[in-house]
Amino acid sequence: MTARIYRPAKTAMQSGKAKCQDWVLEFEPEKPRAIDPMMGYTSSADMNSQIHLRFETRDAAVAYAVRNGLAFRVIEPKESKRRRVAYADNFRYDRRQPWTH
Repeated sequence: MTARIYRPAKTAMQSGKAKCQDWVLEFEPEKPRAIDPMMGYTSSADMNSQIHLRFETRDAAVAYAVRNGLAFRVIEPKESKRRRVAYADNFRYDRRQPWTH
């Protein structure tokens, strides 16, 4: 039973950074999910896959895992690079690409 500690990335539907600042501890699945042959539902007998714990800091999540004797791995977040883009850049005279409609 290995736990993952990570900071979730912003989803495509978000414009802000809500729910992206906390660190999450969740367990990796022990068994693959099974498909019910009659209804086609996906099910799992792994109850630990339902546990998602949120922590304010990485150190708090690591301390929780150590305190409870959990094997864990920390996945460091990748910081996004933000380019400063202005609307006026569309109309510059020294554009690198020609203007097309």
